[in-house]
Amino acid sequence: MNLPNKLTMLRIVMIPFFMLFIELENVQNHILWAFIIFVLASLTDLIDGKIARKYNLITDFGKFMDPLADKILVTSALVYFIPMGLAPAWVVILILAREFLVTSLRLIASGKGIVIAADKWGKYKTAITMIWICYALLVQNFYPMMSVDVGAIFAFIHILLMILSLALTLISGINYVWKNKELISQAK
Repeated sequence: MNLPNKLTMLRIVMIPFFMLFIELENVQNHILWAFIIFVLASLTDLIDGKIARKYNLITDFGKFMDPLADKILVTSALVYFIPMGLAPAWVVILILAREFLVTSLRLIASGKGIVIAADKWGKYKTAITMIWICYALLVQNFYPMMSVDVGAIFAFIHILLMILSLALTLISGINYVWKNKELISQAK
């Protein structure tokens, strides 16, 4: 297993620790610790891709597991966002529906010997969603210490990032369907 694939697997291993810190409400700054783990996991996504491209270490395993690791990481955060009041359920459902759709397309394609790699819209969506999640976690940690005015500004930015993430999610989902419409029409 090459270094980029090891980094992808490390990201998957970090996910339970992220969830553990979200759950540990009795631990001081538990959200901050969750934020740190999420940022580190997100950085493995950035680093593994750069290394794979620079040293020609791109593998089918990486093309499949890297986006899957992203989906698991993002899904775990977004599911926690609902009870934390950081995202309405319908936003999370739309984002997750797109993830299931793209994963299903990849499974259909792999059955035909085709690998569907992440495209630029999927990468934009992933980057903005990870920025939104990091921002939301960081603000959530410090929100109790903010004045009402400052809190309102941070809440407004949070909503803008959520809307941008949702918009890119829908655009990239439509793009994947459009680019693979022949594959979908052949599925029986």
